[in-house]
Amino acid sequence: METEQLYETYKPLLFSIAYRMMGSVSDAEDLVQEAFLTYNSISREKGIENKKAYLCKIVMNRSIDKLRSAASKREVYVGEWLPEPIVDEEGDPSHSYLMKESISTAYLLLLQQLSENERAVFLLREVFQYSYEEISAIIEKTSANCRQMFHRAKKSMENRPKASTLDFQTMRDSVEQFTMALQKGNIHKMLELLKNDSVFISDGGGKVKAALNPIFTSERIVFLFTSIMKKLPENSRMEFKVVNGYPGVVVLVNEYVAYVVSLEFLDDKISRIYMIANPDKLAHLQK
Repeated sequence: METEQLYETYKPLLFSIAYRMMGSVSDAEDLVQEAFLTYNSISREKGIENKKAYLCKIVMNRSIDKLRSAASKREVYVGEWLPEPIVDEEGDPSHSYLMKESISTAYLLLLQQLSENERAVFLLREVFQYSYEEISAIIEKTSANCRQMFHRAKKSMENRPKASTLDFQTMRDSVEQFTMALQKGNIHKMLELLKNDSVFISDGGGKVKAALNPIFTSERIVFLFTSIMKKLPENSRMEFKVVNGYPGVVVLVNEYVAYVVSLEFLDDKISRIYMIANPDKLAHLQK
């Protein structure tokens, strides 16, 4: 019974940590389950005073181990790598336990550039507001070492572009206008909604057809999207959803999730479009 209560209380936090570390919904869910199984087997033998800290420690250390063992796979990944999408129902997700800026696709991609330990320290300090002493106990490094890692990581993360000041509804309206323009073949409207130097990144993982390299400039992106649109079968449809905390689109073909698109805004225009097509990364979204 105690484990069930702990699961209900701490699952959101543990999933949040694991997902930001791994960029994978399925891996995060596995790590959370594993943490509770480990806790269950150990708690019978010895009393654990700070259960929350102990569970965080298991999840974080297993995440670091898993990232290291997966590093070689990432090196031979076909094309661009994008995180598995978290898709919520339409609406403002600002009250979600997953703080939206730190699960945006752009933020998760920047986290991937940090070393495993730097990522752990940065997330625990910046996103989850842990003290250096608490972080030290979780990742088993000295407080001074954790402080140094945090400052290195923060410097790297400062390279990220400023988040748009647009409110959720305005961004959603732009996404809807862009999608409607795409369906009608209104190239002028699509170009109007995109920044001139916008970037399109797709992840097919070598499993389905996708651009292997980023596509630059609004004109090339519009050309690509119109050609994709022509190839979509008649039984396809688009749904507006919240993708990684921001307005996005899910493309269904015969009720199967074929693409998940998330968008990033700069000023008042779309600056980046991320499209996940790798079926392995969409498996958790299939009904």
